[in-house]
Amino acid sequence: MNKLILLLIFVNIVGQSPANAKKRSSVYPKHLRCEYLINPRGLDIMKPRFSWKLEATNNRGFGQRQTAYRVLVASVDKLLAQEQGDMWDSGWVASDNMQHIEYSGRDLQSDRTYYWQVQVKDESSTESAWSETATWSTGLFMPSEWQAKWIGSHEVYNPSVSDNNISDPWFRKLIELPEKPGKATLFVASVGYHELYVNGKRIGDQVLTPAVTDHTKRARYVAYDIAPELRKGTNVIALWLGTSWSIFPAYILQDGRPLTPLVTAQVAVYKEQSPKNGAVPMATICTDASWKTHPSPNRLLGKWDFGKMGGEIWDDRNTVPDWNDLTCDETSWKAATVYAIKLQLSAQPVEANRLFGEIRPVSIEARPDGSYRVDMGVNFAGWMEMAVNGNEGDTIRFQYSEREHDDMTFNLYSAYVIGPGRKGVFRNRFNYSSGRWITIQGLKEKPRVDDIRGWLVRTDYSDASRFECSDTLQNWIYDRVLWTFENLSLGGYIVDCPQRERMGYGGDAHATSETGMFNYQLGAFYTKWMQDWRDVQGTESMVGNMLDTSYARKAVGSGRLLQNGVLPHTAPTYWGGGGPAWGGIVVTLPWFMYEHYGDRRVLADNFELISGWLDFLNSHTQGDLLQRFGGQWDFLGDWLWPDATAEGMNNDKPETLCLNNAYYVFNMRTAAKIARLLGKKNEANRWEKQAEASAAAIHTHFFNAADNSYADGSMANLAAALLAEIPPAPIRDGVMQRLEREIREVRSGHIHAGITGGALLFKLLRNEGRDDLIYAMMSKETYPSWGYMKANGATTIWEMWEKDLPGHSLLHSSYLYPGAWYIDGLAGIRRHPDYPGFRRFIIRPPAQNATDVVWTTANFDSPSGLIKLRWSRMSGRLQLDITVPPNTVAILQLQPEDAIDISKYGTISALGEKDGRHCYELKPGRYLLGD
Repeated sequence: MNKLILLLIFVNIVGQSPANAKKRSSVYPKHLRCEYLINPRGLDIMKPRFSWKLEATNNRGFGQRQTAYRVLVASVDKLLAQEQGDMWDSGWVASDNMQHIEYSGRDLQSDRTYYWQVQVKDESSTESAWSETATWSTGLFMPSEWQAKWIGSHEVYNPSVSDNNISDPWFRKLIELPEKPGKATLFVASVGYHELYVNGKRIGDQVLTPAVTDHTKRARYVAYDIAPELRKGTNVIALWLGTSWSIFPAYILQDGRPLTPLVTAQVAVYKEQSPKNGAVPMATICTDASWKTHPSPNRLLGKWDFGKMGGEIWDDRNTVPDWNDLTCDETSWKAATVYAIKLQLSAQPVEANRLFGEIRPVSIEARPDGSYRVDMGVNFAGWMEMAVNGNEGDTIRFQYSEREHDDMTFNLYSAYVIGPGRKGVFRNRFNYSSGRWITIQGLKEKPRVDDIRGWLVRTDYSDASRFECSDTLQNWIYDRVLWTFENLSLGGYIVDCPQRERMGYGGDAHATSETGMFNYQLGAFYTKWMQDWRDVQGTESMVGNMLDTSYARKAVGSGRLLQNGVLPHTAPTYWGGGGPAWGGIVVTLPWFMYEHYGDRRVLADNFELISGWLDFLNSHTQGDLLQRFGGQWDFLGDWLWPDATAEGMNNDKPETLCLNNAYYVFNMRTAAKIARLLGKKNEANRWEKQAEASAAAIHTHFFNAADNSYADGSMANLAAALLAEIPPAPIRDGVMQRLEREIREVRSGHIHAGITGGALLFKLLRNEGRDDLIYAMMSKETYPSWGYMKANGATTIWEMWEKDLPGHSLLHSSYLYPGAWYIDGLAGIRRHPDYPGFRRFIIRPPAQNATDVVWTTANFDSPSGLIKLRWSRMSGRLQLDITVPPNTVAILQLQPEDAIDISKYGTISALGEKDGRHCYELKPGRYLLGD
């Protein structure tokens, strides 16, 4: 036995000797993405982009880099195993780039699956192993490839009634196949939500599909792989449509589109799993008049209108259990109605909506009136499921509320009608509720906690960050900001609130977009939302008609098609009030995406949108100052600052003119940077010149020399002026000091700003590294503050600073801007201004006396890899644990009192001082500093 062990040890040593082993690369490519997505289906992009990250093969090593890459793309996966790419072999490209590598191979074909992998060379030119295989499939590139018709039922919604009057319809089609197919991708585009079934089985786990889009112009299709469920012989494909957005007033046109849910779908069925170009399908199935339809037992309650989003009612007396299976009797089903409508069909370039985090009740109270009050323990937007029982025809009603003392808020309610089986299960399908409390009426006995559960519904993006610190209040705020964000991100855009409006406000996006990017993987999400903004451009905004919902695009009033650069205040939803900072998100969001993801295409795709918007604003200037335009709700400045309801709307006051002009300059300066990057020198010069002229005009008209303030001296105006570089250089420090005095002395450390003003304030202070001023506001527990919300039992972030004002949401986007600061401020992981995409990034812990926090730990999965950072201060001494991912460089910036002796560390270089901080360069690897 001992001889055998010695022999094995000898063989193992010989096998590992240099003469017998190939040198291993220091890195390995992982986390492959195509257009930000993991193995996406149905992309309609002719030149998709590939990205990956690198992992170190030795966690104790330093300096791991990529010096070259090779990408293979194949039409059949087995070719990759032979290191062949029949679609594209990039060859070895000497580059350290691993983001947004554009496909440059043979022309892609519609409705095909492609396979790709990547190999890299490390800092020693050693080749890595090939990555795991990733895939993507294509959609239908040409409109002429769509053979399917738009179909719907004969039921059409009547806007004049008090409630929705049509059912969510079923559709089905029998098909015959000569053999089991190898490939069958069904493309489904719907106006309104849909679910897909094949031979009785639900396809996919996504919900509330497709993502919301502007149905005056576009419908998005979703690609489903149905080949595994098809079989030789007779099959049935079934679709269930939800009314939802099909009757949204802003999408009601005068060109004859019926007010009813619609669908168009088609599939080419192939024998082969990977058909060759030109292959003939064994069958092609398209929606047309041969499909059958029948009303389902489900119906939208409400009108899908402002404050009337309602819920759903299920009538179990009308259920047909096998409606989607072969056994169904179609005798009473009618032929589907074909509708001739014109909508551009596009792929859905964003993750689907899914259910997250099962929520159980914390208590159920029986009340004297026979109803039951359920406390779910947390305010959330999503689905509810409950087992019910009773006599046939009994109606069980559910009312949803954000407020403990109200049975129902914002007209959110659902119902279930008991069928002959005397019991059933209510579950959402094509709508969702929002609230913490549920009032249940009609039950004959108290439900059990196990009878009820809920789920958050949101777009299925991935997390990017984890954060925790020694300050329990900051942990609570961070957690609630993220929970609120998730509850608002349903449908491929951020809503202001999920219960009353469900609109994608551009102004609110300033409060959410960087919080989103620093905490979630949102490249695809924001790319899709920017397409929504392109779709709505050219449509007039509110003009004061906030509640006029008869038609979004009518001859007079709200929603005229002006065909210029004007933007409504929301996308893709059109409604809502706002001001220049609302439309201005079309400039700032693409720039934030470029800084964060290194994405140049998002700048190019939206450049015309940006240019049109600035041309529109320029047409409303006089003497280099932007003038008030639009109606009552079209020129808001800051919004929902403390005491805003008492002070009234501010859009006719000088401070609003000042703020909107400063934001206009901020837009122009940002747009000029975009233009220079894209090589558009004329536009860059024009915007830079106008920005300087407007900045001088703002300073002349609004600067108060006595105290170095602008307009009313508010935090919003001071921050906007500084962010837009309005103050001449000699007085900038004085204006910054005035802002500090406004926070510390005038407002006793409390914030006094709203949605837009607060977002601009936090953006400025984050840029300036003023963690001390942000922490002063974040550590308060009295009004107005986030801590005040906590002290008053909040489980989500409110719409207003005031407690429980009637008619206002307790789950809202207003004040989510601290979410970015927790990562790039309190944790200290910052973007480098000169290197987009985190290939170089900054580590800057807060100064010793900036906060009361004694330690933080954060993981940030950046576009270039996982950055880990823990800092702590023990007896005033800073200790750091930093992980710099492969192929990146960290710039460590420390206060003089925290300087380190680099002689102990061979992989750290001193870079000198900048802005009073000692700077060091850290190559990839893990560093324990300060021990």
